[in-house]
This record gives sequence, structure tokens and C-alpha cells, in this order.
Amino acid sequence: MPSSPLLLVLLRHGQSEWNLENLFTGWKDPDLTPAGVEEAKAAGRRLKARGLGFDLCFTSALVRAQHTLDLALVELGQTGLPIVRDQALNERDYGDLSGLNKDEARKRWGEEQVHLWRRSYDVPPPGGESLKDTVARALPYYCQHILPAALGGKRVLVAAHGNSLRALVMVLDQLTPKTIPSMELATGVPIVYRLKPDSTVESKDVLLD
Repeated sequence: MPSSPLLLVLLRHGQSEWNLENLFTGWKDPDLTPAGVEEAKAAGRRLKARGLGFDLCFTSALVRAQHTLDLALVELGQTGLPIVRDQALNERDYGDLSGLNKDEARKRWGEEQVHLWRRSYDVPPPGGESLKDTVARALPYYCQHILPAALGGKRVLVAAHGNSLRALVMVLDQLTPKTIPSMELATGVPIVYRLKPDSTVESKDVLLD
């Protein structure tokens, strides 16, 4: 049975400067580290090695996701593609935690409280968003813009962030508010979905090498 032509690829940005420094990043806007640049390039090479190409790209309003997308497209030889940028795909806003070292945050608020903010579904940090809040803005954007493009036959690449992509994976993989917070997305690793015409998943492939 031939694979579905309906292609949707999700790509978490490569390692950022603040990932390296163990800081809460959220809507702050650091760029990629040299390692993150290499992760983004490698993602493009993996996609190209599998013969995958694209018609349309979506990314966030943050530079680390945009830079990742640009680098991957260079490797794919597809630098002229239309790119839609929208803050609906931004990382979860960590509010008062943004810019803080995660170890320092644990000392200040305690291990349990910081773990709750990071890994619960619906408990936001002070001044920030919970994963539930992130889902509430990223998922409608997916349903209104990304999914119709993919179901219309456009080959779609989405370069975004761990938490905004979790919102999409939650629907695609049929995960629950209990299971989604523990699901990790590695930086710079493409997730290739083939969709059925009813928007459910025919196949999923994580391109680790």
C-alpha cells in the first residue's frame, strides 16, 4: 500500500544559547549555539536523504526557530519556499521564570514547585503560561492554518518549540493532558507524519539519523 502523500513534518529548533546555559527561555529570543546550527543543518540533511521536499513552511516569531528553519531549507536546497511566521507557534511563556537558571529557580521556589510548573498540564508559573494555555493558542492555529494546508496536498514543514509542538503532537498522537507533559521532543530532530484525508495519522517516523 503506497504511503499517503499528505506530509507534515515537525521540527523543534536546534540548541539555543539559553538551552546551553540551562535558562528558562519562553518568549525571550536567544539565537542558536554552534551546536544548534549543526543540529538544524543535520535535520535538513536527514530530510533530504529521505527524498522529502516541501511546499510551505510555518514557524514562530522567535529567531531560534526561524534560524533553524532557514538552515534546514538551505540543506534541502529549498530556500525560496513561502514561510509563515506567527507567535501562535511561540514557545510557552515562562513569565517570571524567563531568563532564570533552572537550578536557581529550584533554590528559590523549591524542587516540587518548579517541577509542577515545568511538568504539569495546567499550572502556570507566575506571570506565564501553562502547557494548557500554550495548547489553547497553538492548536487553533494548527487547525485553521497548518492542517488545511497539509490536507490540501501541500507538503508542510513546521519549525517551532518544544511546548508549541507538544500541542500539535497531542492531537496527532492522541495523547492526553496526563501523558503529554512527559513527552520530550529532541532539538533538531524531524518528526515525519503522513496523514490520512480525515486528518488522522497514517504513519510517524522520528528521524534520529
